[in-house]
Amino acid sequence: MKVKELRDQSAEDLIQRENNLKKDIFTLRQEKSVSGKAEKPSRFKTVRKEIARIQTILNERKNQDGNKSK
Repeated sequence: MKVKELRDQSAEDLIQRENNLKKDIFTLRQEKSVSGKAEKPSRFKTVRKEIARIQTILNERKNQDGNKSK
């Protein structure tokens, strides 16, 4: 998902998406440990990057809210 699309979503939607992605990465790790290899190993990288994007957006919003109250 593009950063612009993520920025248009609400914080609740982003948190929910982050939780879903964390579940995805957990299942990918389980699949890798059981079968010895993952079906799509490139998916690890894309999921981790998207989680990082979401966390960055949430932190930016949190910091903007903190700066407004000062």
